[in-house]
Amino acid sequence: MSLRVLPKAALPAWVDQLCAGHRVAGPKPLHGQHIFGEIHSSSELELGYPTTVIPPKKYLFPQVEELFSFRKDTGEITPKLDARPTVVLGVHTCDLHAMHLLDRVFQNGYTDQHYQAHRENTLVVSIECLVPCMEHSFCKSMGTLSATDGFDLHLTDLGEEYAVDVDTERGARLLEGFAPARPATEDDYHRVNRVMSEKWPRFPLRLDFDVTELPSLLSVSYDSKLWDELGERCLACAMCTNVCPTCYCFNVADEVDLTLNAGRRLRMWDSCQLDKFASVAGGHDFRKTRARRQRHRFFRKGKYQTDAFGLLGCVGCGRCAQACLVNITPVDTFNALYHRQTQNTQAEVRP
Repeated sequence: MSLRVLPKAALPAWVDQLCAGHRVAGPKPLHGQHIFGEIHSSSELELGYPTTVIPPKKYLFPQVEELFSFRKDTGEITPKLDARPTVVLGVHTCDLHAMHLLDRVFQNGYTDQHYQAHRENTLVVSIECLVPCMEHSFCKSMGTLSATDGFDLHLTDLGEEYAVDVDTERGARLLEGFAPARPATEDDYHRVNRVMSEKWPRFPLRLDFDVTELPSLLSVSYDSKLWDELGERCLACAMCTNVCPTCYCFNVADEVDLTLNAGRRLRMWDSCQLDKFASVAGGHDFRKTRARRQRHRFFRKGKYQTDAFGLLGCVGCGRCAQACLVNITPVDTFNALYHRQTQNTQAEVRP
């Protein structure tokens, strides 16, 4: 829509203004790491963060969420929808792409009302990453190093100022009446272009092949021995899925009071890496081994989501690699599959 310029010196006043009318969440330090948490003052916010332990998807798809409450005596069922106006500040572009996938998943076919309520009441202010956030990130290889939409406002660091890309009417209203934010000049556009062109060489390509080949690579790797090797190493702790910005598996459970007359239904995150996740009635478990669960996980990231929703299920944030206690990483896994398949192909054509 438009580009505005916000002096960094005015950022605290703008954040405090947002806090007065919204629940505001953003990156802030905690125990030597960074998390997305509620911000009550601009002094808590740290936009120059490397990455967060848990992605900001929790504001659209909470770890635990009450869906509805019920009463047995009256038969009353009361849905619970979260309508709090929320602003999520400082979202990296990889997490922005993850939100785009979640939008397709939860709003495709039968729209998930609870997700929809969060989405309609949440504004996203993202920020351009100008340097790699950590050693495990591979956003450039996954095509998520930047974003042209999916945000309400997008910040680009110009030194003493932020360029603010205004993409929605809701985003424009966040800046409405805030005097320090001025319209961008032609020189500001040149500054943004210069900053963007300078950032690309700083990010390495970490996959040894083009990511568009990933779905077909996985298709021919279904029976690879690599899955058994990963299964031997995997601890099935589910840390990889717990920190993933695109994982959306969940379970539901009912909690009832001591009288068994009233209760509530909860939705909570689940993980395909846990040993009972695929257990069904009759005692059958169709992904009983860790090897099969690892294969399923990587197929979800590189093929199944693309087949179903047209988007890759991995955005290259690197959180799963950082969290894994036995160093199972997407980069190593995808590259190993590629090189093994290349060797197999060369062996087949060799006379």
